[in-house]
Amino acid sequence: MTKAELIEQMAKDAKLTKAAAGRAFESFLDGVTKGLKKRNSRVTLVGFGTFSNVYRKTRKGRNPQTGEKIKIKGKNVVKFKPGKTLREKI
Repeated sequence: MTKAELIEQMAKDAKLTKAAAGRAFESFLDGVTKGLKKRNSRVTLVGFGTFSNVYRKTRKGRNPQTGEKIKIKGKNVVKFKPGKTLREKI
């Protein structure tokens, strides 16, 4: 499902215009993004799941083409753990 399809479905279900549904969806995404800005932060949607921001440490790796050892920088990554209700529905 694409973003446009999701917005269209939201508009249909909530009896909104596509423009209003699009603004609501963008607001939701902005809220989740702001909630995950800090390291080790979480956004929990009860029944749906939890988005968490975790730091992946710097590690050593290997270039698969040359075999040369490389250093992979640490970075923040977002993880999602589905909630019980979502797991049961899928």
